Amino acid sequence: MNTPAFRNWQSVQEEVLRRIHAREWKPGDLIPNEADLALEFGCARTTVNRALRALADSGLLDRRRKAGTRVAAQPVAKATLDIAVIRKEVEARGQTYGYRLIARHITLPPVVISAAMRTKPDRELLHICALHLADAAPYALDDRWINTTVVPEALDEAFQTVSANEWLLTHAPYTHGEIAFSAQAASETDAQSLGCAKHSALFAIDRLTWDKGASVTKVRLLFSPGHQLRTVL
Repeated sequence: MNTPAFRNWQSVQEEVLRRIHAREWKPGDLIPNEADLALEFGCARTTVNRALRALADSGLLDRRRKAGTRVAAQPVAKATLDIAVIRKEVEARGQTYGYRLIARHITLPPVVISAAMRTKPDRELLHICALHLADAAPYALDDRWINTTVVPEALDEAFQTVSANEWLLTHAPYTHGEIAFSAQAASETDAQSLGCAKHSALFAIDRLTWDKGASVTKVRLLFSPGHQLRTVL
């Protein structure tokens, strides 16, 4: 078989995808090893490795050390979630964004917060509560704790005009995070902030971000009743 040389990992990935979709390599099939593919494609083995790793990360290949690489028998589509700037999210819906700071203070967090963020129980954190608005109506309640040991610059920011959500994304790098989605009944305080009835069903996002081994921020976002999260597979 005369195969043209592949000069980058993206072109190798495209060819591997073509073979999978054409069923030249069927689900569960063991594909040629990296050295053989590099020879066939006329490229470096590292180029093949990067292409296969990308496809494994997307769920199309199953790579096991010493057992080789197989086409996934049951491919799993993986959705990619980014931390959204809520202002841009609102504006993308064609609405006018608004913001209101409810509270900002340095205080000892509840034990559950310090445990999740792995900070000492006697370590004070910056606590911010704010409301995001869409066309002047409540959009999301932002209840956030910031580790000022990791982000000391936050102590100098009033957060009166810019949200902690947007400020942190431009001032505090993170390496990884944890996110959970749930439904929560609105408490009396939640209901007052979001302008809904007590016990209304609210969509909740709990997120904790880290910079290597240190926590950056932990936030709970409560969205007004009827909110939907959409992503692309």
